[in-house]
Order: sequence, then C-alpha cells, then structure tokens
Amino acid sequence: MATANVELIIRAWHDLYVMLGTSSAALVGLLFVATSLHLGEVASNPAFRVRAYHLTLYLLTLVVEAVIILVPQPVPFLGVEVFALNLVGLILPLSTTYTYVYKRPDASHRGGVKMSGVVALSLGYLLGMAGGISLIKETSWGMYIVAVSYTALLVTVVLRTWSILLGIEQAENVDI
Repeated sequence: MATANVELIIRAWHDLYVMLGTSSAALVGLLFVATSLHLGEVASNPAFRVRAYHLTLYLLTLVVEAVIILVPQPVPFLGVEVFALNLVGLILPLSTTYTYVYKRPDASHRGGVKMSGVVALSLGYLLGMAGGISLIKETSWGMYIVAVSYTALLVTVVLRTWSILLGIEQAENVDI
C-alpha cells in the first residue's frame, strides 16, 4: 500500500488517540488522588507501593503512546517508536514478576503480583510491538493492532487499580 494511503489511515485515528491520551492522563491524576487518600497503607505495604508505582508507569506509557501517534511523522518512524515504547513497557511486568517470584516472594503477602495481570499486561505490550512492526512495514491494519493493545492495557490498568483499592479497603476493615 502506498505510504500516502497509510498516512491518511493513521490520520483517521487522530480523534481516538486524543480521547485515549486524555483519559490515560486523567487516570494518572486519579491514581495519584486515590494513592494520596490511602498513603499510609500504600507506603506501609511494599506490594501496594510497587503496584501503584508500576500502574502509574503503565498509564504514562499509554499517554506517551498517544502522543507518539498524534505527532506527524513518517509511518516507519512511528512504527519504530511504538515498538520501542511497548518493548520498554513489557519489561515492567516481567521485572516485577521476577522480583516477587524469585527475589522477594515474602513481599507479596497481600496485594502482590497477580499472574493474570502480568499475562494481560505482557500480551498487551506484545500486541503493541506487533502493531509497531506492522507500521514499520507500512501495512494499513497496523493501527488496529495498536488500538487493541492500547485498549487492553488501559482496561487491565483500571482493573488492577481497582484491585489495589479493594485490597486497601479490606486491610483497613481488618485493622478496625
């Protein structure tokens, strides 16, 4: 497919990525507020602290991905940037898993690493990498893969944030 056609297709995704980037940035703010409201519990529990930090990083990768997509640039450059960002994103859940499974298994006693979240995040970032490769090759369907990746990551982060808040609430009820 001609480069001009692929660039037109990517331009058609503009409004979606404005909305996704804005919602991801808003969620970063909400995560800060929720964490601040329960700062004592988050700070005293290493698992909650690491999860809140990593969830913030996941949301920031999504904001950066939206920015990358919205910046006018040649499609192959966009593909390289999307691939690289998702590769960096993939390192986060894998390094957390390594830490909690091999180095500090005792730290995940409450609210620690959940393998379902690791799998979902890893698959989301792998999809993003595949989307980046398809954009490098200038295929017209690459943005569909990137959009599915973005949506899957966003939903996973929201659900994992909710699970932290539920864990904090349960811990507060036990302490009463």
